[in-house]
Amino acid sequence: MLIRVRTNVGLWRIENLDTKTSKTSHVLEGIKKTRPNVVFEKPLSKDPSCSSPIEENKTLEEQKIGHGSMIYCRVDAGTCVETIGVSTDTGNGGQQNTETSQKNNLNINMKRTIMKDGSIQLVHDDTAATKNGFRPGMLALRDMKKSWTLAEFVHMDSQFSFKIKRQEEAWSKGCSLDSACCGGFQNYLREFNFSRQRFGYLYGSVDDDTMKVKVECIYEPPQEADPDSAEGFIALEDPNEEVVEQLAEMLGLKRVGWIFGHPPREKGFQMTSSEILMAAELQLEAADGVEKTPFVTVKVSVGEDGNASFEAFQVSLQCMQMVAEEALEIGEKPGFCNVNDTFTAIQEGKNSKTIENNFFLMLVPIEQHQSNTFICQFPEANRDHGRGQTHDEMKRQLSKSGSQGWSFIDLLSDFQLLIYLCKHLDFATDMPKICTSIKNRDIPLDEGYKIIIASMAGMDGSY
Repeated sequence: MLIRVRTNVGLWRIENLDTKTSKTSHVLEGIKKTRPNVVFEKPLSKDPSCSSPIEENKTLEEQKIGHGSMIYCRVDAGTCVETIGVSTDTGNGGQQNTETSQKNNLNINMKRTIMKDGSIQLVHDDTAATKNGFRPGMLALRDMKKSWTLAEFVHMDSQFSFKIKRQEEAWSKGCSLDSACCGGFQNYLREFNFSRQRFGYLYGSVDDDTMKVKVECIYEPPQEADPDSAEGFIALEDPNEEVVEQLAEMLGLKRVGWIFGHPPREKGFQMTSSEILMAAELQLEAADGVEKTPFVTVKVSVGEDGNASFEAFQVSLQCMQMVAEEALEIGEKPGFCNVNDTFTAIQEGKNSKTIENNFFLMLVPIEQHQSNTFICQFPEANRDHGRGQTHDEMKRQLSKSGSQGWSFIDLLSDFQLLIYLCKHLDFATDMPKICTSIKNRDIPLDEGYKIIIASMAGMDGSY
C-alpha cells in the first residue's frame, strides 16, 4: 500500500505499508528514511488544514486510509532535504543504515552527492538508468535484491502493468447544478468569449443511496489565466482555503466536485490529459484513496449555436489507480495520456504508450435546480475582472431587505458574501451562529448581528 503526503513543500509518497497493520508511526518512519531531519509544524492529518490529526493508536485501515489516500501535514521547509544516513559502525565497513523504500529506488533515478557540509544527498540523475535495468528508470534486478524467486518476480512485475478496461457506469447517478451560481460562472467565461480557461470547486450535498450530487455553490480559488500551460490556468496559493472549507462545513456543505471552462473543441474531444490527471487527483483526495466516490467533474463550454453547454463526468477507478501510481503523464496529443516508461499499458491485447482519455471517462446525468437555501448575487471572490467584493456591494445587496419579498437572512444566504464576511467578523464565534440561522430558518438571526452587519455596509433605517 502507498500513502501520499501533501505538505507545504511538495507531495511525498510513502510505500510498502501494510494495509491491515500500519499505523501513523509507520508513515513517520517512511518519511524519516529519506528525510531524517524533518521537523513537523502540524501533525499528519486527514484534512488540508491539519485540524483532524490521524490517531496514533489506530491502524490506517481503521481510519479509512487506504491505497493511494492523501494525508496532510506542515513541515519546516529547511529540514526536508532528502538524505541517506551513513552508519558510523566501522565493523560493517560503513554500511548504510538508512535506505529508501524499494519502490522509491525503482521508480526514480537517483545518485548520491556529497554536499559542502559533508551530508550525503539524493539528487535526480537522468543518466543513472542502465541497459540492464529491470524496466526503464529502474535498477537492475541484482541491484534490488541478490536472489529472486519466480513468484517474487511475477508479483513485482505485475505492479507495473495495467490492462486497460473501460468502466461502463459512473458511481454518481446524477449531478444537479444550481442555475444561479453556474450562470455566474459561464457569464464570466463569456466576457472573454470562452478563450480564457478557469476552474472552481463545487460545494453541495450527496444522496448517500444514489451518490447523486446536488451543487449549491461554487468557489473559484486564486488563479491566473495562462494559455501556454497544460491546464490553461495556474492555481495560486490560497490563504483562504481553510476558511472556505470550514465555512462550507458550517453551512452543511462539502466539496462534491470541480468545474472548469474551456474554449470550443472538436466533436468527441472531451478532456485533455492534464484535466484527466487533475480530475483523478481530486477524486483520490475526496475518496481518501482508490475508492468509489460521488465526486464529479463538470465542464462548460459554448456550442456552435452560441449556447453554453454543461457536462458532468467521473474518471474510472483504474484511472485513479494509475494516477496514484504516477503511471500516467500529460501527453503531446490533446486527447491522450502518455504512459510512464516504467509502466506497461495493455490495450486491446497490445502494449500501448498512449491511452485515449475517453477510455477513462464516465458520463454523469446532469440537471439544474434553483437552491432553496442560497442565492448568488454577491461578486465572486478572486476575480480580476468586473465587480469586486466591497462594502458598497454588500450595501447594494442587503439594502433590498424588506422589498420584493426579500428578508435580511435571505440576502445574507450568499456563499460569496459569507466568504467576504469571514474577513471582517470573528470566524470562530460569529460565523457559526450566522450559518446556523441560514441553515435553519426557524432559528432567527440575533438582532445584534443584523446591526453589526448593516453598520459595516453603511446602511441606515430598517433592514
